[in-house]
Amino acid sequence: MDSPHLELPFFTNLLILLVTARIFGEVFERFKQPSMIGEIIAGMILGPSLLNLIHRTEEIKVISELGIFLLVILAGLEINIDDILKSLRGRNIVVSILAFFLPISSGILVGVAFNQHIMTTVFIGLCVAITALPVSIRILMDLGKINSSVGKKIISVAIFDDVLALTILGVLLNIKDTDMSTEAILHAGSISLVKLLIFVVLLGVAYLFIKRLLKKGNYLEQSLNKLIQFLKGKEPLFALFFAFVLSFSTFTETLGLHFIVGTFFASMLISESLIGAQNLKTIEKTTSNISMGFLAPIFFAGIGLEFNVSSIENIGLLISVILVSYGSKILGGYLGGILAGLNSRMSFTIGIGLNARGIMELVIANIAYKNGLINTEVFSILVIMGVLTTLTTPLILKRAFKRLESPLEIK
Repeated sequence: MDSPHLELPFFTNLLILLVTARIFGEVFERFKQPSMIGEIIAGMILGPSLLNLIHRTEEIKVISELGIFLLVILAGLEINIDDILKSLRGRNIVVSILAFFLPISSGILVGVAFNQHIMTTVFIGLCVAITALPVSIRILMDLGKINSSVGKKIISVAIFDDVLALTILGVLLNIKDTDMSTEAILHAGSISLVKLLIFVVLLGVAYLFIKRLLKKGNYLEQSLNKLIQFLKGKEPLFALFFAFVLSFSTFTETLGLHFIVGTFFASMLISESLIGAQNLKTIEKTTSNISMGFLAPIFFAGIGLEFNVSSIENIGLLISVILVSYGSKILGGYLGGILAGLNSRMSFTIGIGLNARGIMELVIANIAYKNGLINTEVFSILVIMGVLTTLTTPLILKRAFKRLESPLEIK
């Protein structure tokens, strides 16, 4: 049971949580680290792990859900569906497949070795396998390698990993209420795949329709601008964009998939060539302001509130998850690179660059925890793993790039 604590009014809790999260986030930004690490630590300090001042109430959970929604939109806006198709062409697919399936298999083996529930085991594998695309982009930008050959390959594989992880998430959430017998899992899994196929068909139709519109030049951009000028309400572009994304989110929820699946794919359909550079910039800026200024810090601090260091009793599981998360991801990227015909140094650098979990891993862990698919101990272990891999990847990747460029320069 939780120890007694002073129950503060909701807005007082929110004020303390936001201010503390922003302060710690600012400190970590100063040290060239993602602010989300500081925000999580702020939640740990305020929550049951230390001060026990604030608990994650239903109101905070609702705000966190909105934070997840906007974070997934921001991740989707950084991806173009054409980039996904490129990641499936030629030798890139080898790197993408090995960099995902080797880690997920390794994570599942860890769960099996420690006698975890089947769904917990699969979620451990899923969190080990994912690469946080927004974090990878941020790290590569900080290192000035975003447009390098290796940087582009890391981004391409990260896109594949995120898309596949969210797709699997949708299927897993559909089978969570079965009795876990082989027959029940196959039945629920088949239904989930049919639902997923329906969604993919819808997505494909939308993509092809957009492609046809793009052949007409900037027709859609001009039509959108005329509609915005016609509408008298405030922020019509933002409202139209969210109506579009929410329609996909609603459709995936109606199918029984998680809303973030629809959110992610819908935001991927929006591109500069479709709605124009200025409109896209406006959407990104407004979404980022609301998310990064308020909702995301509350979400990450909320993860810290759920984190409970005293719940971690299985140190062996903690160490195993951390070691496997590093080893399997780096090895998957390395072997994939070698099989794709890249040299050893380039392959090793790709493996390291894929190692940061960050935002997407924490989103998936949070969804699993909220749905009762992992307990507090496993959730806390996955938070530690996400934080460690995100903290250490920039340092290791910087050294790997130096080694890559000297004495052997990769163009």
